[in-house]
Amino acid sequence: MILYADYSDTGGRPCNEDTVGCVRGDDTHMCVVLADGLGGHGGGKTASGEAVRVILEGWEESTPAAVLCELIQAAHRRVLELQTPVCKMKTTAVVLSLEPGQARWAHVGDSRLYHFVDGDLVFQTRDHSASQIAVLMNQIRPEEIRFHEDRSNIYRALGQENGLSVDAKEEKLSEGRHAFLLCTDGFWEYVYETEMEETLKASSSPGDWLERMRHYIGERAHDGNDNNTAAAVWM
Repeated sequence: MILYADYSDTGGRPCNEDTVGCVRGDDTHMCVVLADGLGGHGGGKTASGEAVRVILEGWEESTPAAVLCELIQAAHRRVLELQTPVCKMKTTAVVLSLEPGQARWAHVGDSRLYHFVDGDLVFQTRDHSASQIAVLMNQIRPEEIRFHEDRSNIYRALGQENGLSVDAKEEKLSEGRHAFLLCTDGFWEYVYETEMEETLKASSSPGDWLERMRHYIGERAHDGNDNNTAAAVWM
């Protein structure tokens, strides 16, 4: 059985350019997609909405990771089709496909996927951002990404020129309680990984987990904070 919850909040911005959605094959198969439209390019809501729509409509049960990459590429082409000379819309995307004993995911940009087993964080995606490169070069610590001066400098996004590279991963799921969190940067900026673990262990449902983590955003977010969106999945 797969349990699911999501939310999307405008934050302190005039409009919400995030989109999140899911589709179920049955009680044991699911696909979740989350996208964050890049507001500085215009048309962010359209870009994120179309990306989620294209990926969900193309998903089928037992979709391999390579096909998830193809679906993101199809969404990328759709965003390019919608661009105009005055509106170079772009968006991030992260997609999770689940079936019994197997998880597959793919992503572009700085929207993240976290995987927890029995309450402990075992994996998180790497952002396609200048600040992530600074971490890999040992110029800053991982936790300093959140407030790094180049954090908003994204080097991969749907709608970019000169092709798109997609990161993907497949994982056989061991025995135990598996939880997945997909979220935009407006979410993970204010919720630390240790807090994700602590709230997960204390929560009774995916919705309860999201609400506990949103409490940190409410406490820490500054005026004009970004849209924040997340999806929680328990297996």
